Amino acid sequence: MAEVSSRRSALKSIVGSTALLAAPISLTEAMAASAQALGPVLNGRIKQSVCRWCYSKIPLEDLCKEAKAIGIQSIELQGPKEWPIIQQYGLTCALPNGAGMGIEKGFNNPAYHDELVASYEAIFPKLVEAGLNTIICFSGNRKGISDEEGLEHCTKGLKRLMAAAEKHKVTMIMELLNSKVNHKDYQCDHSEWGVELCKRVGSERFKLLYDIYHMQIMEGDIIASIKKNHMYFGHYHTGGVPGRAEIDDTQELNYPAIMKAIADTGYQGFVGQEFIPKRPDPIASLKQAFQICDVS
Repeated sequence: MAEVSSRRSALKSIVGSTALLAAPISLTEAMAASAQALGPVLNGRIKQSVCRWCYSKIPLEDLCKEAKAIGIQSIELQGPKEWPIIQQYGLTCALPNGAGMGIEKGFNNPAYHDELVASYEAIFPKLVEAGLNTIICFSGNRKGISDEEGLEHCTKGLKRLMAAAEKHKVTMIMELLNSKVNHKDYQCDHSEWGVELCKRVGSERFKLLYDIYHMQIMEGDIIASIKKNHMYFGHYHTGGVPGRAEIDDTQELNYPAIMKAIADTGYQGFVGQEFIPKRPDPIASLKQAFQICDVS
């Protein structure tokens, strides 16, 4: 606790000194500077992960080293070939991939069910062997399928996998994505639809990835949704709105308040940083995001 207090005092000192010695700077600039100087505060209420694809220009091993130094515990959205590399650095893969047919071809279309079921049944033992217990999945695009038909088809396909998921203690997590900007025609694009699917599947081994960026675009009301439906959310993602840039005061969401709302539900899983850094030093942006989400 003494170390945390001293770091907080140092932060106040840095921001205060900067204000006295230089021209006024924004909160964003001050937070970025403090992140560079101090490193992680580690309140620890939120376990943090980083999505690999946002840092694809950085070699995986280098990203692992940087993440660990920051205090991030996971590199996610990686398949079986990458898991050993990640674990070599004492990290986990909080939300793996490696099964399915992509975002557009999902459980809402019965034509894909046999291939999807075989794909996920094959990945479950690999997850167990690697000490992992989640896997991402998708609804698929509508392609003329109504919301009710999509619910019926997804329920039928996912129920075929629940016995195996429960046996291996693996949770399938379907991502909520926006169909307005990034993923046109995607079906699981509102939390209400996803929650109804969870209820119909009726297993603790099926939950939702509540992507804050996507759901702000589609429906807003982020904190109220978290409070109301947190029992159906098995993972969270960040991202600045608009543009999926840094999650600081350059965008419209109040991430410290959102993180506190998540922590207050008793959530024990991970929050994945899934913004695309726009600054010249992407690791500085990641450090800043870590501190923003490291709420007390």
